[in-house]
Amino acid sequence: MFRSIRIDAVLIQAVIAGALSFAHLHDLAEAAGQTGWKAWAYPVSVDLLLVAVWRRLRTERSGLAWFWFLVALVASLGANIATAGLLDLHHVPAWLRILVAGWPALAFLGGTLLAHTPTDHAPAPAPEPRPVPVVDRPAVPEPAPEPEPAPALPQAPASVPAVPPALVDHARKVATEHRTRTGTDIDTATLRARLGVPEDLAGAIVAQLA
Repeated sequence: MFRSIRIDAVLIQAVIAGALSFAHLHDLAEAAGQTGWKAWAYPVSVDLLLVAVWRRLRTERSGLAWFWFLVALVASLGANIATAGLLDLHHVPAWLRILVAGWPALAFLGGTLLAHTPTDHAPAPAPEPRPVPVVDRPAVPEPAPEPEPAPALPQAPASVPAVPPALVDHARKVATEHRTRTGTDIDTATLRARLGVPEDLAGAIVAQLA
């Protein structure tokens, strides 16, 4: 399927305006004494200057770009007005002949300035690192050593509860059964759980079993 062709009215208008302006510039240059290929080179020179201005205005709205835009606009618009019947193309005044003859140099100057003049948006150079000034600070006295903690006094051993011999014999049987079943000696927590006695009493029994 062919894609539909959309006609852009603005583009058509631009082509018509460009063609008419191109023809008017050619007629004016030819009337000013520039015959042959030279008459066709003048409208090309004006259009190229407009292209250079347009490219500069895309990146920077500077006074230089606007000045050369006005120069190219006057050249194009002036040719349109001059060939509209306001000027006798068979008797062109001398000042107009001078302007037409000097246009190539003027257009070359404008194009060169627009293409090679740096823009105002050039990146600024990075600042050089500055040395950090060394500030003399007063000497701070060292803190006094902390006093050593006093040695802990030995605590008196807790009283060992008395274990009845019958309970020791029963605990020995439980320990023997545990060693036979597990292959390891019974610990205090296990013995305490098996006998149902307080922790200190279980510890005393384990000490006697050792």
